[in-house]
Amino acid sequence: MQSSMPIVSLAMTGASGACYGLRLLECLLEAGGVVYLMISTPGQVVISMETEIRLPGRPDRIGEILCERYAAQPGQLQVFGREEWTAPVASGSSAPDAMVICPCTMGTLSAVASGASSNLIERAADVMLKEGRKLVIVPRETPFSAIHLENMLRLARLGVTVLPASPGFYHRPAGIDDLVDFVVARILDQLEVKHRLLPHWGEADTRD
Repeated sequence: MQSSMPIVSLAMTGASGACYGLRLLECLLEAGGVVYLMISTPGQVVISMETEIRLPGRPDRIGEILCERYAAQPGQLQVFGREEWTAPVASGSSAPDAMVICPCTMGTLSAVASGASSNLIERAADVMLKEGRKLVIVPRETPFSAIHLENMLRLARLGVTVLPASPGFYHRPAGIDDLVDFVVARILDQLEVKHRLLPHWGEADTRD
């Protein structure tokens, strides 16, 4: 694993768009990063609805399945339960370098904006805010209500990157995978993780 890679917390909640979170997980592991993964109960339901993946309830078994699926190295992926308060993400003394909530429900966004910390995902995000670490939230909802927008503005003013799952089309996507990669590429850019998912503006396309 590359020592220069950030340690990233990835939380997947119950918004539609499980493909974004799973692809991000795959890319982070491929890049050699260490990932702390948390999946909410609705998030697990959405994964089973939108993909062929069926995840069990136990975090250790989830880790085994995803490590095998994405060929992760030993210790590279750690999965934590929803109320595993001894997890490193729950304390500023061992906080990761960055956190991404992808996809992010409006309920989770609201809880983070209000500092609720009622489960490990919300507490992990609260730790990132209080420690001044990178927090990226990827909402997947439409249309946005005034409440949604006010919560996003509140977080943006705290330094959170609000990155809606809104793919562009200037790279001429050939299918759904290209649309997913567009959003994941923007997240990786925020984390300063190198990738080849799509060229940056003005660069030649060097993808295979």
